[in-house]
Amino acid sequence: MKKTLLTILACATMCGTQAQNAYNLGADISMLPQYEKAGATYYSNSGVKIPNVLNYLKNSQVKMNSMRVRLFVTPEATAQDPTLVQDLNYVTALGKRIKDAELNLMVDFHYSDTWADPSHQTIPSLWSQVKTNAEMADSVYAYTKRCLEHLKANGATPDFVQIGNEISYGMLWREGVANDKLYNNSNYWTRFYQFLKAGAKAVREITPDAKIILHIERTKDANACKNFFTNMKNNQVDYDIIGLSYYPFWHGDLNTLSNTLNTLSTTFPDKPVQIVETAYFYSNFPTDDSSVINTTSTWPATQAGQKKFIEDLCTALAAHNNVTGLYYWYPEENGSGSTDTKTQTAWLNRGLWDNNSHKAKTGLTSLKNFLTEKETVGIEGIRTDIAPQADAPIYNLNGQRVRSMSTPGIYIQGKKKYRVK
Repeated sequence: MKKTLLTILACATMCGTQAQNAYNLGADISMLPQYEKAGATYYSNSGVKIPNVLNYLKNSQVKMNSMRVRLFVTPEATAQDPTLVQDLNYVTALGKRIKDAELNLMVDFHYSDTWADPSHQTIPSLWSQVKTNAEMADSVYAYTKRCLEHLKANGATPDFVQIGNEISYGMLWREGVANDKLYNNSNYWTRFYQFLKAGAKAVREITPDAKIILHIERTKDANACKNFFTNMKNNQVDYDIIGLSYYPFWHGDLNTLSNTLNTLSTTFPDKPVQIVETAYFYSNFPTDDSSVINTTSTWPATQAGQKKFIEDLCTALAAHNNVTGLYYWYPEENGSGSTDTKTQTAWLNRGLWDNNSHKAKTGLTSLKNFLTEKETVGIEGIRTDIAPQADAPIYNLNGQRVRSMSTPGIYIQGKKKYRVK
């Protein structure tokens, strides 16, 4: 009987453990509790009220199986940025909801009190007096360990852990020390490796089944991505998955993305890739922003244009065996909640609910194409008469390239699935 890849893995969930699926489809829903607290109401595209957003994302036509949540050290919401609320207690409560819903959980450590990205990697206030790189690495280790212990003890054990957020240019920059930020400076790399290894050590000790993700955003530049992960390999940084941000209005068209994915597959065949952030506008495309690539000729800033972007992205990713995950960033955007409680200061208009009508956008249900196309595109039924092709690459169900079909399991080669008993 022909089976999909997810069906093959179903026994792991039924045996009482949360499976890290062959393919993970999800979203970063870090603001969902804030919208709920503010009284935001979510509706389906047809106008039916959604009583439980998590269940809707899991059980509806969307078919998500994983959720991502960011974690700040000591965030403090302000009138200028009311979104800075994701401390350990917040993440633990949301993480437990995610795990109770039998979804995978990705925890995104920012190692900062505020947003960490290519322009900001600010040391948290608790660590402001730390002097040496070794002491900072100790702080990373102790903090990561404490957070994971707390999550684990409270029913929110992560399945994936990001050590840093968009860390192409490092993290934990010391104010006024330019070398901390220079991509081609040896001092930068030396201290950076210390921090990454410290975080990974804590993950392996406390949540050994969790997969470690290193997340960068230079998706537009295949060589920069290659160089980054070559440095990780040459300096024995421990991780499992390459995480990428991909926003076409910053990172280029799908051909650019495919070139980067091909480069990573060729250079790091043992490392699966997850697109841990993506999104697209459904209105108000910022054409006046010089840092933004105007992609509206391909995907108009409309509900239909957003839907087409999602569909085109899913089709493109299906052609890359090394891609095993796709996460939409901030789909829960849904206006500002009640009139007296602000969840944000401005609308991004990239979510999957309309800020005015509060109805789901049609692109939300198109996200399931990632799973559908990954499971079925060009793949024939399971075969037991193994006749491996001499030069064709072989992959396991995690999208990792392997040398041979020498151990029992399911493999993919030449658009065919093979079972080895």
